[in-house]
Amino acid sequence: MNTLEAFNQALFLMIDATPATPRWQIGIASFIADYVIYLVPLVLAALWLTGNRHARATALRACCVTLVALGFNQLIGLVWLHPRPFMIGLGHTFIEHAPDSSFPSDHGTVFACITLALLMLRMRGWGMLMLITGLAVAWARVFVGVHFPFDMVGAVLVACVAYVAAAPLWSLTGDELTDLLIALYRKVLAWPIARGWLAQ
Repeated sequence: MNTLEAFNQALFLMIDATPATPRWQIGIASFIADYVIYLVPLVLAALWLTGNRHARATALRACCVTLVALGFNQLIGLVWLHPRPFMIGLGHTFIEHAPDSSFPSDHGTVFACITLALLMLRMRGWGMLMLITGLAVAWARVFVGVHFPFDMVGAVLVACVAYVAAAPLWSLTGDELTDLLIALYRKVLAWPIARGWLAQ
């Protein structure tokens, strides 16, 4: 474990920005690290608003997998508190973050879950978009000093476990949940749907 942690810290120091790094690079990385996560709900909303049932079911399943994975992250953080780099005085940090457990990365987990669900459910265009974006966010959060590289590896592993863990539950209730939420959506938003402003 000590060898792995030493390797993790060495990788972090290779990626982490320094005071000598150009400010524009830090600015771009800080924006990616903090704000690109908002692309996730936009993508899920776009999938829902296509009106395609498969796309809607995929968006719902991706949300379910993500919730399961984030639950796992909370349990891991309770059992094992892994300090962030700035908590042990390692490297340089360029955005503010609470001093909580770094492993696994919640940002990385969200992107990994959404990407995995999209790719596994044959929505490869959207999946590749989320994969590329997720890699950028993973790099940025290490670059600005709030995560270690292995936090991102852990996020991918948790996403895979969550996808498998959620599969039996989805097979039992996924179709009913999708139909229920589509019916609710059509009822609540009947007025704009009837005028063609939203897909049915």
